This record gives sequence, C-alpha cells and structure tokens, in this order.
Amino acid sequence: MIRKEIQLILDSLPEEELQKNYWSIQFIQKEYLYKENLIEKGVIISNLFDGATEIINKWDETFALNISDDIKESIYYDQYKWHIFSYEIQDCLKQHEARNAFNAEIKDEVYVMYQNSPRVLLYSNANALVAEDLDSQQDIYVFNKNFTWTYVNTHEDMCGPYFYKVK
Repeated sequence: MIRKEIQLILDSLPEEELQKNYWSIQFIQKEYLYKENLIEKGVIISNLFDGATEIINKWDETFALNISDDIKESIYYDQYKWHIFSYEIQDCLKQHEARNAFNAEIKDEVYVMYQNSPRVLLYSNANALVAEDLDSQQDIYVFNKNFTWTYVNTHEDMCGPYFYKVK
C-alpha cells in the first residue's frame, strides 16, 4: 500500500525534484542494507538512552588521554575525534593493518558511536562483525566495553580506517 502512495508522489514530481531527493533515498537504502546485514549475522542492535554521554566522554578520556587541549584545538579534535590518528598524534594501525586487527578482536559486545551524534549503540552478539561491514559507515567509532581498543572508519578515503589499542 505505502509503495503505491510513494510511487504516486514520485510520479507527480518533475525530474529536477527527483534529482534533489535521490541522495536522501539512496542514504535510506544504504542504512537499511547495513542494518539488515548485521541482523543477518545475528548482531543485536540496541540504542543506549542512559549513559550515552558518559560513554562518549569515556572514549575521549581513554583514547585521547595523553593529548593536551592545545593540541586537540590545533588538530580540530572537536570537529573529528579521529584527527588524533590522521594527524599522527596517537600511534595507531592504519588501513589494512587496522582492518586485520579489528577483525581479530573478540566482539561479544561493542559500543558504536558516530561523530557529532549524542547517540551510542550497543551491538551484542557481534563477533561476526568485520571491518568490511563498516565500509558504508562514515565517521563511525567502534570500541569494546572495556575501552581497550577502538576502530574508526572515516568519511575520507585517504584517511583510515584506524585501529588503536591502549597499551
């Protein structure tokens, strides 16, 4: 039923309006396919409504602990936390080495957050999650509940992905 209604709306729009909305529809499809892939792998996705701010702050405190506020400001950390890796302030694995390290980690439960989003997700039963599953995601931060490692996939092809393990 809804498909017919959407088709009627689309049929009524001129081509230039369809062009404007194409990318939004493609984004919706991409997100749907991403989540469906995870669900097929048995991953359970939960929104964390309580404690999200604390988890985000703990990511900062753990993975950017040794970085001064002046350096954070100079690398635009507030804009993109992953700049600590792209500016090589924090030593990490990159590209294929990062993917391999992430894939090798045990991922019973992991937190997932996105840049500039107050939302934190919990992926449970996530051991089948691999780096390639995250390729469609931009500025995504995945880390274990013990905050001993993090994996970051950026929106820039020449930056990342990154994998950092606390020593």
